[in-house]
Amino acid sequence: MPTKNPRLNIVLEPDTFGIIKRIAAKEKVSMSLKARELIKNALELCEDMALVAEADKRNSTFNRKKAKTHDDIWKS
Repeated sequence: MPTKNPRLNIVLEPDTFGIIKRIAAKEKVSMSLKARELIKNALELCEDMALVAEADKRNSTFNRKKAKTHDDIWKS
């Protein structure tokens, strides 16, 4: 039977497998659902770190004297 979502097969270390198994059992969800949730959370954290790095880079070159005000930007 075809599935609507793509599939991914991964190989885990025994310790990692055990941790996911215990968490899933405690939360009464499947290991697959728990792994998917953990991967999504990790991707969000990676994205946040990339955005912080970009913000830090921009902040290091920011010059308040050259910055435009809100009114400057929205004037007709």
